[in-house]
Amino acid sequence: MSEKHLAASHSAETPAGRSGLVASKLARLMPWLVAAALIAIWQAWVTLADVPAYLVPAPSQIARRLIDDWHLLGPAWLTTLKVTALALLCAIVLGSLSAFVFVQSRWIEAAFFPYAVLLQVTPIVAIAPLIIIWVQDATWSLVICATLVALFPVIANTTQGLRSVSPSLLAYFQLRGATRWQMLWWLRLPSALPHVFTGWRIAGGLALIGAVVAEFVAGTGGTASGLAYQILQSGYQLDIPRMFAALVLISVTGIALFGLITALSRRVLGRWHESER
Repeated sequence: MSEKHLAASHSAETPAGRSGLVASKLARLMPWLVAAALIAIWQAWVTLADVPAYLVPAPSQIARRLIDDWHLLGPAWLTTLKVTALALLCAIVLGSLSAFVFVQSRWIEAAFFPYAVLLQVTPIVAIAPLIIIWVQDATWSLVICATLVALFPVIANTTQGLRSVSPSLLAYFQLRGATRWQMLWWLRLPSALPHVFTGWRIAGGLALIGAVVAEFVAGTGGTASGLAYQILQSGYQLDIPRMFAALVLISVTGIALFGLITALSRRVLGRWHESER
């Protein structure tokens, strides 16, 4: 066994190490305990107060409807998930490339960064009908709408991260005659990774929001319908449990996206960056 593993096992055997492990496990369990408590309170309140299902359904009714109507909600969830994943991927690629260009010149950043801000402040519900009219393919029109919503955090955080390098290290690279590509790959990009993953986490939630909002505006139905269409149909039919079931799927998808990007961040940064220690 290596010295590193021996030191780790020795620290885990000490009282401070054991208390630290217990605190770490409790910290991981806390969100689940809070969720269980909230669900139990919700179930008890609806049952004891005899609240009608068309106002606030009980968690048990939502779970039952989620299972019974999975033939409708499952394909809709896959459609929304596909649009969200494609939009997040497009936002990451386009936002990263834009940030790489911005960091090469202050003039380029000053000329084009306001247009990135323009995308952020323009309501997607105002331009989604135009995009849906211009783009004939229903799926890609939704992807474009969701990409526009998720693009700005990637651009802003990646640009900020690429700019936030140590002046002494930058001077050292210039002294050694490093090219722009070498400085970007070996200096700016490693320093920017915490900002990059922060932008990705924000963009993941915004991509999901953009996909759902675009589906509301588009009003797509049939086999290509997403969760937003199921929410609309449930509202028209006063099927509130199914509406809540669709909302649960949207929330779980957003949490899962955040968790996946966070796990990727810890995987990449955990061994060397202090933000993940």
